[in-house]
Amino acid sequence: MTPWVQVDTATIPGEREPMRLLQRGSEFTICVGTIELMNNRACTSEAALAALTCARLQDRPHAKVLIGGLGMGFTLRAALDALGPDARIVVAELVPAVVAWARGPLAHLFAGSLDDPRVEVREEDVKRVIQQVPACYDAILLDVDNGPEGLTRLENDRLYDAWGLKRARYALRPSGILGVWSGGPDRKFKARLRNTGFEVDEIRVHANGRSGRRHVLWLATHADAPSKL
Repeated sequence: MTPWVQVDTATIPGEREPMRLLQRGSEFTICVGTIELMNNRACTSEAALAALTCARLQDRPHAKVLIGGLGMGFTLRAALDALGPDARIVVAELVPAVVAWARGPLAHLFAGSLDDPRVEVREEDVKRVIQQVPACYDAILLDVDNGPEGLTRLENDRLYDAWGLKRARYALRPSGILGVWSGGPDRKFKARLRNTGFEVDEIRVHANGRSGRRHVLWLATHADAPSKL
């Protein structure tokens, strides 16, 4: 079997373990330690996160969407495919090297999506972006870490606790959607979504088309005006 080759490493703010980009032939993976965060051969659920969410925004031609985590660009590309020419997409990526990889060794996966005029990339923690403006986004898509149970960065847990969910709801416009990707089910997180005032759909999607393990997507919608914090 062709061995993995390390292409580059990146420092994760506040963490000791580096993020690594590895390549084996045409296959790429991004991992931290022994934990694989993403792989270009198992990307169906990442694309589905955007496709399923944006399908619910068809009556909003000027939709504004925030994506937390650039990854390998599959969520971004699916959002661009699903949204119209007047939509706007903000991508918040904490690790600058991930943005550099998107324009370097992974550029073929992004297929020019970073140069789309609808896209703005911010090298910033998505938590800070969420907190900046109330009732700003029609959808927030979170594919950070391995889902609600942070494995690579404890600070990521604040995105998914009750405080973080209230912040996300505050940043959404009425009937806005919070879409969350997870490596597996989490009953407590689903309950927190409902307790925060979201109506929740839980969807299972194969990691690789019709095969592989099933990842979990939560599409959480609120019909009320943003709550006061």
